[in-house]
Amino acid sequence: MESNAGRIIEIKNVSFSYVNEVAEPPVKTQVISNLSLDINRGEFVAVLGHNGSGKSTLAKMINGINLPENGDVVVDGMNTKDESRLLDIRQTVGMVFQNPDNQIVATIVEEDVAFALENMGVEPKEIRRRVDEALKTVGMYEYREHAPHKLSGGQKQRIAIAGVIAMNPECIVLDEPTAMLDPNGRQEVMKTIKRLNEEQNITIVLITHYMDEAAQAKRVVVVDDGKIIIDDVPKKVFSQVELLKSRGLDVPQVTELAYRLRQDGIDIGSEIINEDECVSALLGLLKK
Repeated sequence: MESNAGRIIEIKNVSFSYVNEVAEPPVKTQVISNLSLDINRGEFVAVLGHNGSGKSTLAKMINGINLPENGDVVVDGMNTKDESRLLDIRQTVGMVFQNPDNQIVATIVEEDVAFALENMGVEPKEIRRRVDEALKTVGMYEYREHAPHKLSGGQKQRIAIAGVIAMNPECIVLDEPTAMLDPNGRQEVMKTIKRLNEEQNITIVLITHYMDEAAQAKRVVVVDDGKIIIDDVPKKVFSQVELLKSRGLDVPQVTELAYRLRQDGIDIGSEIINEDECVSALLGLLKK
């Protein structure tokens, strides 16, 4: 199949179930139901959903970890069901998981970033260049000779991201990469993700349950019960406060504030998703 110039990921009518083999008889639970989604090159897409909505399963399908029961997942023209292309798919789409400790394998930072490249048989000079470049990109170059276990959670996650960047992926899927981090670590990781997208044009798919993180993406896809219920720009998604709340989701704090003010008859607008917008809307009201 020819690669589609605009799209890097095509998910077509996909369903997926987990089977509990331990139960007698085995119990099948469908988590993705006839879902379709296209992601274009260079996009920054956040996928939102409460626990059990199917968002992490979806992430693993993009990388070929989970294969669809029905339908197809096509990455840069390669179908994830084609075993002979699995390595190419995983080099095109890098994956960063929730717990950086599960991805860090070496006792020195730069050796960890080099690990996958060595396994791929990349020549030493090229490994050196890519490792240095990846560590500079995530702002961790000065820690290259440190022991990863002595770093903070945010720093470890940036090392895990550097390990993926060193493979030169066109797309990075991050499955709740900040879930185990403190606010500082979360901020560091989000800055890194945005920079990769804006400066290197790497396609980003961010799976998250933090509304303020999703608000920083260019497009937000809301998954509930294995289906997509909203797919739009952040302002349009978060203006649907009641729909999101009915699905067990929140909105960014400033959006919540604007929503409550509107309920009390003070209309500062329904498309406020960050502090600056909220401040200028409130100032505008006070001036009136």
